Amino acid sequence: MAAQRLVAISGEDDDDRMWCTVLSGPQGFVDAVDERTVVLHAAPPDGDPLAGAFREPRDIGMVVMSPESARRVRVNGKARREGGRLVVRTEQVLGNCPKYLQVRDVTAVVDDPPGQARVGTALTPAQRKWVESADTFFIGSRSPADGADASHRGGLPGFVTVSAPDRLSWPDYPGNSFFMTLGNIELNPKAGLVFLDWATGSTLQVTGRCRVDWQARRAAALPGALRVVDFHVERVVQIDGASPLRWSLHGYSRFNPPVPAQRTTTPEEPR
Repeated sequence: MAAQRLVAISGEDDDDRMWCTVLSGPQGFVDAVDERTVVLHAAPPDGDPLAGAFREPRDIGMVVMSPESARRVRVNGKARREGGRLVVRTEQVLGNCPKYLQVRDVTAVVDDPPGQARVGTALTPAQRKWVESADTFFIGSRSPADGADASHRGGLPGFVTVSAPDRLSWPDYPGNSFFMTLGNIELNPKAGLVFLDWATGSTLQVTGRCRVDWQARRAAALPGALRVVDFHVERVVQIDGASPLRWSLHGYSRFNPPVPAQRTTTPEEPR
């Protein structure tokens, strides 16, 4: 983890909405100081829905990512904010397989401060294109009894469908079969997603409610899908340049199933 520069975290805001966001830094900003303590030398910026969270110990989910080597580690526990850092006491730590991880390298580090947060209750046309061209997003969920979790979802561009400004869905592909995200959603439908624009560092966060469609007929129309997850958008936050890192795509995961032609969009469409 000490070599990584990207972490996705999840948690609840003061209104009990579930959010997910990304934190970035130089190598070493993720510091495992002992077997049960991880310090993130970064915190959500102003305007981020989780900027005010963790003033007191609160459930947190984490995915520590290595886009360069297609590796990830999930860490769940309790976090508290100390100035510009988050101190995490771990309760669950597990490695995940490399399925659906796209390979990327850092091409630049930008010193510009993040832009002002733009808040809405539904996706704009430009944000819809962003979501429909994404090959990766992160999802945060929480079980009332077992705490928060953050997880990765990936596929070819177009694997996420936006059917309305407040409705989107994606296929659930075979993974590690822990069912941590899906299990949380069955117990508590509140969830948060974050889409990172890898080329600009901008983030698009949405919070709302998830529902798992377990019917095989609908999943059968999507190659590789075991089921479909539907998401109702309740609030949207876009922060341009939220991350200082700029990434270039080297290749898609060989595990990505094909996307039906009618779902495919162009990744280079303007934001």
